Amino acid sequence: MAVLCGTASVLLAVAVIRVWDRRQPGQGRAARAGHALDGKVQPMVFLFRAARLVDATAPARALLDRMGAPDDDWLRLMRWIGPRFPDAPDRLPMLPRLGRIELVGQQGRGSATLRLVAEDLGDRLWRVSVTDPGAEHAGIVVDSMSLQAMEEELDLLRGALDQTPMLVWRLDEEDRVTWANAAYLRRAEARSDEALGWPLPRLLDAPRPVPGAGTATRRAGLEDQGAVSWYDCHSHHMGDEVMMFALPADAAVRAERSLRDFVQTLTKTFADLPIGLAIFDQGRNLQLFNPALIDLTNLPTGFLTARPSLFDFLDQLREQRMVPEPKDYRSWRQHMANLESAAANGHHVETWSLPGGQTYRVTGRPHPDGAVAFLFENITSEMSLTREFRAELLLGAHVLDGLEDGLVVFSDAGQLVLSNQAYRSLWGAPPESLADAIATWEAAAPAGRGLAALRDALNHADAPRASGAMAGPQGQLLGWTVTILSGGRRMLRFGIASGQVMSQGLPQDTRPLSSAIGAD
Repeated sequence: MAVLCGTASVLLAVAVIRVWDRRQPGQGRAARAGHALDGKVQPMVFLFRAARLVDATAPARALLDRMGAPDDDWLRLMRWIGPRFPDAPDRLPMLPRLGRIELVGQQGRGSATLRLVAEDLGDRLWRVSVTDPGAEHAGIVVDSMSLQAMEEELDLLRGALDQTPMLVWRLDEEDRVTWANAAYLRRAEARSDEALGWPLPRLLDAPRPVPGAGTATRRAGLEDQGAVSWYDCHSHHMGDEVMMFALPADAAVRAERSLRDFVQTLTKTFADLPIGLAIFDQGRNLQLFNPALIDLTNLPTGFLTARPSLFDFLDQLREQRMVPEPKDYRSWRQHMANLESAAANGHHVETWSLPGGQTYRVTGRPHPDGAVAFLFENITSEMSLTREFRAELLLGAHVLDGLEDGLVVFSDAGQLVLSNQAYRSLWGAPPESLADAIATWEAAAPAGRGLAALRDALNHADAPRASGAMAGPQGQLLGWTVTILSGGRRMLRFGIASGQVMSQGLPQDTRPLSSAIGAD
């Protein structure tokens, strides 16, 4: 009786535990584990009518659910079958004629062998069975928590690959697409007028990695309705197969094209400049020059395209006699080193008078990242004009100094423009302004109506010309003439009279001298 009671208690406890397990979450996993413990493995069987799934076992439906989009059931199954049974895309269409097809494949490299059996049941019904011969009549015990963690991680990885904007696909040894993510499928569907089949079409001609190199990279374009999309393609070996990744590169292509157009515009601009341009990098090697540099320096094009160093460039200029003739080589090298240092630290300008009579202006400017640019400008004509202009000014000054009359010119604002030697001998150092000049005249000469008339003529010039007479600094009689020039400038001329009032600009009468100069 005791044994019977003990046995009944154990059986009751087992029954309660099983009922409790069935009411808890994870019932499906517990059932699967129970089947495994019982030694029963449920087969993976699909029943199709045309391309539509009619019925399937639980493992078969779970497999289709894991494959995700597209919505076509047959295509979803082919996405799983194609990589594992390479002959399936070619053999399965022959099922209506053969009635039964049996294929052998592998889950992966080094994995167990799989067997696929497809049967035509008539009335357009196909039954497809996939089995693992090594797992038949054997149960597999899986920890439910480990299985849940693996399924969650698998869902996360699958969702991440389907949401990524880059195209991801896998190629077998015969360059057939055996797997692709959702972005690849969407792009393939958009380019195809018909439903996708298996194997999937290749969208990009991506490079295969060289054995031993590991990866390969190239840029490829995908044309769709006249618009080209660019991708940076990367390939990686995974056993006998190759994984391909295509990252969208439209923004990078647009930036590179914009930069290239900008460089071409600058190149055309530099080519038309009459100023020679030479840009040296941080290592002081020539990186960029324009045609004007060749014309100005007479340096060979081959020498410049060889990217010489800065000092090789300057040495070649010295041999071409395109630099100022130095006293000795050491001082010249020091001068060139100072030129390079000054150009690298800030704006630097030098004028080179060449042995051939030409004059160059050499400008050095620092550039980013330690580079330096030199501009060579032929200013021979400019210097010639400057010299001629200075010679003419000097000649004019000599002519003015050769006049016997004192001459002084004031601007419209009353500032001194010029004076000649006769004026400076008469009144001393030239004034800075008209007010200083009037103060000098009043201090050096006696006051009178002639000086007042001169002051009024200079300050309030109504007529283009006015004249009169006044007493000079040594009591002599001075005749003055005020002439209005262009731009409001006023020219004053003093002339020394002998015996009588000067007739130039004065009324011809016989008034007494004291009356003419305004003396009392």
